[in-house]
This record gives sequence, structure tokens and C-alpha cells, in this order.
Amino acid sequence: MFLNKLRMAFLAVAVAAAAAIAVCAQPSAASTEAGRRFAGEKLTYEGKLSVMALSFAVADLTFTGTESPDNSGLLIKAEATSKGTLASMFHYTFLQQINTNVDLAGFRVSKTEKHDVQKDRVRDSQALFDYAQKRVTYVETDPKDTMRAPRRIASDISDPSYDLVSAIYYIRLQDLAVGKSFTVEVSDSGLVYKIPVSVTAREKHGSPFGKVMCFRVEPDIFGPGKLMDGNGKMVIWFTADGRHVPVAAKVNARVGTINIKLKQYQQASANESAAAVKPEK
Repeated sequence: MFLNKLRMAFLAVAVAAAAAIAVCAQPSAASTEAGRRFAGEKLTYEGKLSVMALSFAVADLTFTGTESPDNSGLLIKAEATSKGTLASMFHYTFLQQINTNVDLAGFRVSKTEKHDVQKDRVRDSQALFDYAQKRVTYVETDPKDTMRAPRRIASDISDPSYDLVSAIYYIRLQDLAVGKSFTVEVSDSGLVYKIPVSVTAREKHGSPFGKVMCFRVEPDIFGPGKLMDGNGKMVIWFTADGRHVPVAAKVNARVGTINIKLKQYQQASANESAAAVKPEK
């Protein structure tokens, strides 16, 4: 139970929770074009768990963006992989791969594919977003048991809508300001959540770029019927420049304190090799 809660808390911070920040508004043509800049970008994070006086690495996370062959969409690959003490001491491993398809014409998610492994348990799933019908249809299968009936969930959605990954990129296109509050609707595994979000401060935070000014954002994702059960608090820091790079996240929960930090930022154009920024020692 502890290890499953740890995995869920990590993924909530590193993948899901950041999605809670997207502003509910139709994107402009300018922001849609700006979304193309995410193609060629790779973000690499490390997650650490602190319990009492102990702190140890538990997972790595990467986000990679590419433009679709017809230039109409953004393809984002996110991967979270267990590592370190979590695997060696607790003998617990997980792998979650998420492929997100974003329609650049409206900067909204069109399809999400997941591959989720927890030790011996494996699940594959697909979520299709139908904006004409304003419905998301989620289908989950067990590739180890082809005779098992698929799990199906359908829910109403708004237009635009986001999954756990696309919303992270959508927020980076928005104007942030201290004191702003808003609610975003995010779909995960066929369910839909309305998440209150507050931009609470501008403050400096460490990053691979040095100590930089960031917006401190606090999404309310804990509680009954919310993205995460139980009590807790989350904070995410986005750079206050035009890139709005998510450089860190922190969550306090029953399992302990989880810190997610950006370790490397890479950006490559179609005609250039990747440019990397590594953290200072």
C-alpha cells in the first residue's frame, strides 16, 4: 500500500499535478503558433522522496516534443521510471509511458495513449477526445490477458480539454500573474476533474539555468473526489520568462515530501543539434 501511494504521489507531482494549472480559455492564433516551439524540446527531471531525515532518489521523468509529419499536431512523449532506493530496497518498480497528441489548430488534446507497468501488472489504454460530441472515451486493456474484457469509461468534456501532459504545455503559453485564480478541467483515465489553481508568488528558485525568478503556483488536487485522495499540498515553479519552463515541483503528503527537479533542458531545431543546459555543481 505504501509503495503504491508513493508511485501515485510521484506521478501526481511530476505528471498529473502540473496539468492542473492550465487556464480555461480558447487559445489565440498566436499562442497556437507558439506551441510549435515545443517541438525538439526535451525536459529531464529527477524525483526524490524525503521521509523523516532520509532523502533518496525514486524516479526519473522525461518529456519530449516533436511535430507531427503533417505539421498540424504536437506529439509529446512523457515517461516516468522508478530508480535507486525504490527499486533496490523496496523491490518495487514502475514504468509509465504517455503519448499525447495535441491539435495545434486549437491547442487541445485529441488522443492519449498509455503504457503502465507496476511490477508484474501491465495495462495499455487509449483515450479519444471527440469535441463534436463533447465526450472522452477511455479504453483500458491487459496485454497479458487478451481474454479479459476491456475497461471502458466515457465522460463529458469541455472544449478545449487536456490530459495530464498536454495541460503542462498549455500553461506555458499563458500569461501568469500573482493573485490569479482559476479552475481547469482535466481528463485522466476517462474521468474528469475540475481543479482550482492559484498563482501565489514570484520568487527565485534553483534550476539548470541558475537561480531564476519563477511563478509559484498552487493547484488544489487533494481531497475527496479530486485527483489525489487524502490530505496534502502541492507547489509548482514555472520560470517567469517567456518559456515558462516548469523547473520544480513539491508535494507534502502522507508518504512524505516528494521533490521533482529539472536536471537538464534541451532544445533542437530541425537544422540544429540539441543545445543542452546542465545544472551547476
